[in-house]
Amino acid sequence: MEKIVLKIIPVNGLNMHVAELGEGPLVLFLHGFPELWYSWRHQILYLAAQGYRAVAPDLRGYGDTTGAPVEDPSKFTTLQIVGDLIALLDDIAPNADKVFVVGHDWGAFMAWHLCLYRPDKVKALVNLSVAFIPRSPEMSPVDKFRSLYGDDHYICRFQEPGDIEAEFAQIGTKEVLKNFLAYRTPGPFYFPKGKGFGSSADKPNWLSEDDLDYYAKKFEQTGFSGGVNYYRAFGRSWELNAPWTGAQVKVPAKFIVGEFDLTYHIQGTKEFIHKGGFQKYVPLLKEVVVIEGAAHFINQERPDEISQHIYEFLKQF
Repeated sequence: MEKIVLKIIPVNGLNMHVAELGEGPLVLFLHGFPELWYSWRHQILYLAAQGYRAVAPDLRGYGDTTGAPVEDPSKFTTLQIVGDLIALLDDIAPNADKVFVVGHDWGAFMAWHLCLYRPDKVKALVNLSVAFIPRSPEMSPVDKFRSLYGDDHYICRFQEPGDIEAEFAQIGTKEVLKNFLAYRTPGPFYFPKGKGFGSSADKPNWLSEDDLDYYAKKFEQTGFSGGVNYYRAFGRSWELNAPWTGAQVKVPAKFIVGEFDLTYHIQGTKEFIHKGGFQKYVPLLKEVVVIEGAAHFINQERPDEISQHIYEFLKQF
């Protein structure tokens, strides 16, 4: 881990914190919630050893990346996040024709949109956990989750600025992170007001105490608003993405999801992934992999397996 180089790069009005290792074709890793560049620590080491240049930023609002207006959730839409990524690529790889991209959770969501907006920038994509979500012109995703699962669903609970932060403060940063990272229930995640997680989860065995402390230290410094703002901007992103209704992602792609991942069990998702809908919207989708026995944070839970899956796909290009 000490080989990984950490640096700050000015991009799009932010000072973006970036982890980097290796030389060769560039692989851009995009993390999710509640995570950091650190979520890709295993893949950075593996891909660098295979002859790639692995780059993983703390995304807008996260970790040691500063300058994001966390008090304004409207500044966390797909357009702003992808804007950050384009500016980052222009800085770190100004002469690169195209780069590889790997995303997980919100990072995957942003990676799909990077490919949707700027396919000229991406050679191939590996996304984990979150499949491409075609835009419905009828209903925003937040309204859709509310209609399916009610107001206690975590995405609905995250909408009110300051509300969930106050509950997290009562629970404690380390406890919040441990409970999120340990979540393995293959179904909707509820967070009823005032009831927290319901119980305290055991630390997952794939996460060391030092790993958990690293996450806790960074989220103690920043709070959770930056990360939660991605959920708060979900509806705004939906509005702004109206021009891309019906558009396809035309980049070679591979998708990997854990068998017990809550995202895999959202109503209609399995059917979309396996019965032609996914392929329709991502016509260059080459492979879908379901990791048996794994949950949401598969790049950390099954690091070697995921690293090999990424490498096996990227080396084809």
